Amino acid sequence: MAGSEYESSLKDASQDVAKFDDDGKGVVGKIQHALHVTPALVPLIVLVTAIVIFGLVLGERFFSPSTLTLILQQVQIVGVLAAAQSLIILTAGIDLSVGAIAVLSSVIMGQFTFRYGIPPAISIALGLAIGTGIGAISGWLVSRVKLPPFIVTLGMWQIVLAANYLYSQNETIRSQDLREEAPILQLMGTTIEWGGARFTLGVVTMILLVVILAYCLRSTAWGRHVYAVGDDPDAASLAGVDRHKTLMSVYMLAGFICGIAGWVMIGRFGSVSPSASTGTIGNIQSITAVVIGGISLFGGRGSIYGAFFGALIVGVFELGLRMAGANAQWTYLLIGALIIGAVAVDQWIRKVTT
Repeated sequence: MAGSEYESSLKDASQDVAKFDDDGKGVVGKIQHALHVTPALVPLIVLVTAIVIFGLVLGERFFSPSTLTLILQQVQIVGVLAAAQSLIILTAGIDLSVGAIAVLSSVIMGQFTFRYGIPPAISIALGLAIGTGIGAISGWLVSRVKLPPFIVTLGMWQIVLAANYLYSQNETIRSQDLREEAPILQLMGTTIEWGGARFTLGVVTMILLVVILAYCLRSTAWGRHVYAVGDDPDAASLAGVDRHKTLMSVYMLAGFICGIAGWVMIGRFGSVSPSASTGTIGNIQSITAVVIGGISLFGGRGSIYGAFFGALIVGVFELGLRMAGANAQWTYLLIGALIIGAVAVDQWIRKVTT
């Protein structure tokens, strides 16, 4: 009897399918959502706009293949360091030692070859291993000892920079000596010509590194763990993510990439110098590229392609303003404005998730 009453009541029930009301975001809301879903879109728009503006002002001089590839050659070291910095910042950390690790790795590669007679190929491997080891120490201090990444890497920057000068005794290995006795150390400076454009193996390495890391971050479980730890470490742990292993892998990989940057430095400069400016300004340059590239300093959001575009934006502004004969200070002014603007846009985009 109860069943028949239930069936009869269903006959009079509404047959409409449940619908969700339109959120009414409008055009601005849709743009905000699109930028949230594709964080590399903003730096790409800025990059294309900058290229178009300088192209219109400077004409064929700027749009020539040699000029455009010169930008890639100028940013190859910063681009590789930005890839390492991106991994750290995605976990809501920051690394102030990437430039110093790169310089020390290059010094290890050179000094091990010329001071101890170790085959250059093995010296390169040892330089990469030492960069990885320094990253492991930083990762352990952050993940196990629970020290703030800023403090850990600030201290590591000073330690590595001092060790670099103490070990090398401020000795520079000349380009001529490298070319005669260990040409493989200069391998990243090898030039490839194609269609009027000139690339170095350092540029090719930078591009391949960005593509590989972008794939790993987007399409592997490890990449999802990196984003999860950066977005909410407590929630990631509850979901079964091993925070310690993830942070250790990120810092070790970042150290390894810094070692690659050291090898690229040798190819770019032709010599091995412990006083290379990358040791002090490389850290800031990499952070600048990452921030302009739209990777959130709060972690968990961003694309490594954005960091690559950020490095290119800086290169375009530097070369374009130089070719236009403008005061070099305009470069710092515009880049500073871009940094503040990028953080403001990031804060605006983050409102999508709140």
